Amino acid sequence: MINLRCKICEAATRLVFNTQVLKKYDVAYYQCESCGFLQTEPVYWLKEAYENSMNLTDTGIVVRNLRLVRISSTILFFFFGKKGKYLDYAGGFGLYTRWMRDVGFNFYWSDPFTSNLLARGFEAAEGDRFLLATSFESFEHFENPHEDLKKILHLSDNILLSTELLPSPTPPLSNWWYYAPEHGQHIAFYTKQSFSVLAKKYGLHYYNSDNIHLLTKKQLSLIGRIIFALPFSKYFFYVGSYFIAPFMKPKTWTDASELK
Repeated sequence: MINLRCKICEAATRLVFNTQVLKKYDVAYYQCESCGFLQTEPVYWLKEAYENSMNLTDTGIVVRNLRLVRISSTILFFFFGKKGKYLDYAGGFGLYTRWMRDVGFNFYWSDPFTSNLLARGFEAAEGDRFLLATSFESFEHFENPHEDLKKILHLSDNILLSTELLPSPTPPLSNWWYYAPEHGQHIAFYTKQSFSVLAKKYGLHYYNSDNIHLLTKKQLSLIGRIIFALPFSKYFFYVGSYFIAPFMKPKTWTDASELK
């Protein structure tokens, strides 16, 4: 056992459990005694874990992107506007970026570790700034959360992200699928408190809807705050995407003309 400080708030941590990562490395998981953030011991297996940027067991990649497109479309439309310039940070193969452009949002792609296969021609340019950056299913991969958060804030003052919140009490390894030690890429697990600590440190407001998180310089209106606070707000955002469709102009064909 080693003495680790929390990567979020620097408080003391305690050993929660050990397990085999990548079915070969014995790894300890430590939880912060203050903000509840859960982290692995110092990481030495990431190069092996990322031999393929998309892990074999991620069979939900398409349906997850469909859901995120619907949920984020409503959030962007009502709280940030349909005419803004947006970025998908850690955008993978470009599926979400392409889909959001097909909805009608002016989205761009960025990911230093994955090839852009589906949103070619809409890569973010050096020095660009964006109204908001999305970063889905990436925070649990960050070895240094503060450094990665600062990289995104360099691109935008507003971040919409997804990651599963660590349940309370902290579940044993066998009772929570999101630990996913078999692929070794999930090394950071957040609580609402840990996100609140991050928000306060960087002068952001934090809004939460299940596994959807908004870190933003912008304070939402009272109605916006009430909607986010509703127990089933994520489903409200999902359904809302059907109602905004008539007000959007898809970029599918104009993009094709622009890229000729």
